[in-house]
Amino acid sequence: MKKFFNLIVVVIMAVFLIMAVGCGNAVDKSKNADTSKAVATKTNNPITIKMLNIGQGDSILIKTAEQVILIDTGDVDMRDKLVGLLKKENVNVIDKLIITHPHADHLGGAYAVLKEFTVKQVYDNGQTTTNATYRTYMKLITSKKIPYKQLLDSENLNFGSGVSFQVFSPTADEIKAGGDLNSNSIVGKLVYNKFSMLFTGDCEADRERMILAKYGSQLKSTILKSPHHGSKTSSNRDYLKAIAPEAVLISCGINNDYKHPHDVTMNKYNDLKMKIYRTDKDGTITIETDGDSYQIQKENK
Repeated sequence: MKKFFNLIVVVIMAVFLIMAVGCGNAVDKSKNADTSKAVATKTNNPITIKMLNIGQGDSILIKTAEQVILIDTGDVDMRDKLVGLLKKENVNVIDKLIITHPHADHLGGAYAVLKEFTVKQVYDNGQTTTNATYRTYMKLITSKKIPYKQLLDSENLNFGSGVSFQVFSPTADEIKAGGDLNSNSIVGKLVYNKFSMLFTGDCEADRERMILAKYGSQLKSTILKSPHHGSKTSSNRDYLKAIAPEAVLISCGINNDYKHPHDVTMNKYNDLKMKIYRTDKDGTITIETDGDSYQIQKENK
């Protein structure tokens, strides 16, 4: 009888032990679930946008956690400098190369970029020209079998990590009609949570009015890339009011022949209380943002 009683005690203790272990596992899983939730809600991945100091042309490097994007490539005489700047930024692969329009100061460095780096996809507005720079650019895209796509109004690109790029201009009809290369520049808005930046190429005031009429309040952006290097032929005042940027970035060469940026444009920016950054004075301009807050750094301090 005593042996039987002892056996019962042992069985009961074993049952309690198994239940205790099971409860312990349940607690551990709960802790793991809490940890996963904490990881999922932590701060967003930062992205970097650099307006490169590339003389009178435009070249803007964007890095997200997943992709490297280059918008425009400066002029022909800045090819070597552009390649050096990109290598300094540890760029090996460019996921998306976007050429806003086929003027030399935006397209000129494309040949070197396509030669020196692995480019996965090329976009432009589809407007053709007969100059040698454009012909060489297209020939190289074809020979290297790089995917190419025309980028037009209402399209949306994925830059990875929750960063999108919505295109506002040009339309297919505008490209088909030909016309001014500057006004047919790709105009698009990068959006990352609360942060946004409007990229404008060399878009002129007549096209700005059309974009404003079509998109209105959608143009509002945290940062503006100054149209046409701060030229007086761009930056329509109503257009600027709709964008309502906190800061504007201007790409222009030191003592350039065009005298960019023009005083009348600078006066508009000042009147609208924009913080002004320009490559001829500040060097390469860097924006870092986590989608909520941002900071802007000058190369020349």
